[in-house]
Formats: sequence, structure tokens, C-alpha cells
Amino acid sequence: MSTPVRLHISPAEALIDVPRQIQVQGLRPGEAITLQSRTVRGPGVAWVATARYQADAAGQVDLGRDAPLPGSAYEGVDAMGLIWAQVPEQPGASREVFGAEPGAALHTRITLLREGQPALEASLVQQLAAPGVQRREIREHGLVGSLWTPAGPGPHPAVLVLNGSGGGINEARGVLYASRGYTALALGYFKAPGLSDYISNTPLEYFETALHWMHRTLQPAHGFVALSGQSRGGELVLLLGSMFPDLVSAVVGYVPSAVVNCAQNACDPALGREGWAWLYQGRPIPHVWENNRHATWAPWDEGPEPRRHTNALLTSLRDAEAVERARIRVERIQGPVLLLTAGDDGSWPSSLYGRMVVDHLAQAGHPWPVQQLDWPGAGHSVLFPTVPTTQLVYAHPVSGRLSTTGGSPAANAQADQASWAGVLAFLQQAVAAQADHAHP
Repeated sequence: MSTPVRLHISPAEALIDVPRQIQVQGLRPGEAITLQSRTVRGPGVAWVATARYQADAAGQVDLGRDAPLPGSAYEGVDAMGLIWAQVPEQPGASREVFGAEPGAALHTRITLLREGQPALEASLVQQLAAPGVQRREIREHGLVGSLWTPAGPGPHPAVLVLNGSGGGINEARGVLYASRGYTALALGYFKAPGLSDYISNTPLEYFETALHWMHRTLQPAHGFVALSGQSRGGELVLLLGSMFPDLVSAVVGYVPSAVVNCAQNACDPALGREGWAWLYQGRPIPHVWENNRHATWAPWDEGPEPRRHTNALLTSLRDAEAVERARIRVERIQGPVLLLTAGDDGSWPSSLYGRMVVDHLAQAGHPWPVQQLDWPGAGHSVLFPTVPTTQLVYAHPVSGRLSTTGGSPAANAQADQASWAGVLAFLQQAVAAQADHAHP
């Protein structure tokens, strides 16, 4: 009597950062099968991936052990390849990889196809919100954001979460932080309700208000408030940590910059891309493009498609005096710093920026831990664990200009998973250190 064929996913339902086992059992030795994944993401857009595998001598396929056959959606052994290798079913559809509802789980259908046999299906659920996590909209003191609170009475350590040049509110990052034990304020600063549509002339007092509000209202465990930002938000968290060190316990910069940049692609068209991004006390924060003798947009404006924004920004770094004027004074940060960078970053040279920050902190004798986790083959989208990484060319959400984030889907997927593990370990150590300092 033959063993029934079984498609097994374990755990079938868990947080999005939890690795899964996807296995098929009961096949004929050497049998070739097809596995398909389908997830509805964003505004009702289906994302799909297909891969073929060959059963071993025991009639089994294990995605954590077995590479797919040539011509599949991905190469090499990766237990979650069927997820990160997904592409939109309809070309040109939305790039949004999360559900329309903030914090909503992602439901994926895995289908097993065998020649001459009925299809088998199993479901894989990626939760963003752990049981008991709660969301509250914040619309006070001029702040626009979402507060995600972990289950349990607290107090919890806190994280301020900032998005990049696409603007908006990073709900997904906020809820995942809360699911891992941090009260997270996902704060919008442009392209959010009641705020400007552009990054131009953003007042840093807004973030100062948010930090004071978090300390006063949340009363976080051990007074711990970390900053977490990506891309322009990565630049911003280093800048805020340097300007308001008494309010910041630790800094996490995803693909950050070491210098203050101009408004770039998120600018108000009336003010231009070389206008200021940040103001404080009514005065602009100097940026690297100002009075820069070598900076030119030509490698971006005239470069081959898909364009790499990095090529223009590298020209701005040739003027050492302009770089020094615009350099973020990271040595003023009073806490540990984690930098997550990418060696094939198409948006700006985050690996180089990361090394600049590390070097300046070393020269200053920074007494707190400093870590740069770098993925040489990854691009600018080092962002979030176990989501599709295939959409490397995109239209910027503000300017609409096409560019590439760089990297490859496989390298970006690896960086997504490893970066989040690095962030959790970093924050755990930072919280413990502050707790020890608070209660010697």
C-alpha cells in the first residue's frame, strides 16, 4: 500500500520573521513536481512564484535542503524561496508587499502539481501582529503616526520608526517591533494625513516633539527609546541621534547616509531637488550639494536605464570640504549604533556611508558598541524579512522617476532576513546595557 502524498508546512502560521519548513512526502523516488505560491498583497494584487523540484530516493522534497530545478523562480537552497521570489501576477501592478489593512496577516496558498494527479494545497500564514498587540492612531501635538503596543502590562522599551523618501507611515515595521516586545511609534513626516506631500523643509522640531512625547507618555522601560529609520529615514535617525542625544538610547540605520542630503527625488517641485530637506529653529541643515565643486546629476539624468541614483551621489563625495560641512556629527550620539548597508545599493552608496560613520565614531573613541552589517551583493531594499524582493526597478513614489535599487532578489532576501535578526540582537543588548546602567 503506497504512502499518501502529503504537502506539509511547519509552522503553518507564525510571525513573518519565523523560518518555515515546506516539505512534500510520499512521492515516487526521482519524481519531478511543481510547487506554486500565491499571495494577495497590497490593493488586491496577487503575487506568484513557481518552482520545480525532484524527489530524493525516499520520495521526499524539502525546500530547506533541496534546490529547485533549472528554470524555476529562484536558484539554490532556500526554504522561503517560494515567497521572496514572487512577482505580481499582473505586470505593472502595485509593488506594495503588505496587506491593505495595517498589521494584517499575509495568507499564501502553496499548490503541489503532479503529472496526472489532482492538485494538493496547503496554506502558509505570515503574521505581522503577535497575539495581544494593539494599534492606536496618534494625532496629537501635531504628530501623525501609529502607536503599536505589545501584549502584557509593560513598561516596554520603545522604538521610533521612520520611513524613507517614499514618505508615509511604516506600519509593518512598527507592528513587527511590537510583536517582538517594543512599543513602536511609526511616525509619518510627509505623505501622511495632514502633512506635506514632500520632504522639503521638514522641521526637526517635529521629531524632537515626538521623542519628548514618547518619554513622557509611554514612560518606556529603563527610559529606553531607540530610533529606527530606513534610507532617508536612516539619514534622519543618525541626524536626530546627533542633535538630541539625551533623548535617544540607540540608533538603527537601514541603508543610511553619513551626510545630510538635499531633498532629491522627494522634493517639492517648486523648490527643486537641491533644496533643503531638514530645518531646525527655522534654519536649514547644510547638505552635501551646497557649494559642492564636483557634484553633478549627469550620471543620473543621462545614465542608461535602469538608472542608478548612486552614480550621481558619488560625485558629491569628491568635494571633501562639502562633505565635511554636511557630515552628520555622529560622534555626538550617546548610545550604540547599528548600520545595515548594501554593497550594490542603486539608490545611494550605503556601504560607503556606513564605513564613513564607523570611521568617525572610531576616531572619536565612541564608548558604545558600533556595528555595520554589510551585504556586498544586496541593494537598497534591505528592509523586511521574508517578503518578495524581485521588484528591483521602480518609479519613485514622489518624483515618479524610474530607477533601480540594485542587488539581486536572492541577495536582497538574504539581507532582509539577516538584517532583522541583527536588529533584534542589537536592541536586546542595548536594552540590557541601559537597564544595567539604570540599576547598577
